[in-house]
Amino acid sequence: MVSTFISPVISKGAELGLSLYEDIEPVELHPNDSPSTRETIILAVYRQVLGNAYVMESERLTIPESKLKEGKIGVREFVRQVAQSKLYQSRFFDNCPRYRSIELNFKHLLGRAPDSYEETSLHSQILDRGGYIAEINSYIDSEEYQNKFGDNIVPYYCGYKTQAGKNIVGFTHLFQLFRGASCSDKKLTTQDKPRLTSSLVNNSPSPVILPSSSESYGGVTDINKLLAKVFDSKTQAVSSTPQFASQSSSSSTTADYEASSSSVNSAQKIAELQQKLSNLSSFANIGAAKIGRWQQSSATSETNAVLASPDSASPQQIIADLERKIADAQRLANIGEARLNKWRKRSFR
Repeated sequence: MVSTFISPVISKGAELGLSLYEDIEPVELHPNDSPSTRETIILAVYRQVLGNAYVMESERLTIPESKLKEGKIGVREFVRQVAQSKLYQSRFFDNCPRYRSIELNFKHLLGRAPDSYEETSLHSQILDRGGYIAEINSYIDSEEYQNKFGDNIVPYYCGYKTQAGKNIVGFTHLFQLFRGASCSDKKLTTQDKPRLTSSLVNNSPSPVILPSSSESYGGVTDINKLLAKVFDSKTQAVSSTPQFASQSSSSSTTADYEASSSSVNSAQKIAELQQKLSNLSSFANIGAAKIGRWQQSSATSETNAVLASPDSASPQQIIADLERKIADAQRLANIGEARLNKWRKRSFR
């Protein structure tokens, strides 16, 4: 039986990146699901368990995928296979400090952050006694996992919701691990530091930092806030002009509505384009190694520079800039995937 969670009232939830998960029903496998639906479930498991990181075709677990599609295993067992894989271990265990790895295991497999230092200490002991496989199984075989997700629901983020029997400060901890729907847990550097040690040791709430803050992890841009600033600066410029001063009060309601509608549409478009560019980056970097041109870091810095200058860049300019980068990345991604396919044929023939 899946437990019921009560969502707290978060007036600015959209700024925290939660709206995507609030509006989408959990992904569940049913016995008569079509192959395309099962493929969607597989991708949802990869997205959740691997922390929204892009997975190349060569990295996918073909045998467990086939078993899920044939009905030989359920979602829970597929989650176990992904979490125990070399792919997961290399990203979130081998190159992470112990307590950072445990934080991410809670996030990826139980959809929440650890509630207390005692919880992380317990899992540290499991690692010492039984090793990596025992640590992964301790989450997936837990009563909590069964009550939340059962055998056929893809784990999802629910740690920002209050739950009976849980420490009330615990729900604040997830905001240190979850940095918005477009952020990935895959890091390009090793020794990624734990986020929650101080809060857990002191049994104190974690600060809830907006993804757009300079103090946030990943530096995710808050598109809604950015576009609101763009439209606000333009509105102020128009209203300060003498010939428009007398008209501003009568037309403010219409203008505000149009600006708000345009802001939402532009924000959605920009968010989609940013995600698409992020998804293409892995293959594009491989293609770049072949022709020595593309550098994802420089492309990202260029885009961030545009996004950080709302006074000089309109939403249309931001969209055009992202579309140009996506076209370039797509071309290089095709080269990169072709190069990988050629390598796979040589290696596994």
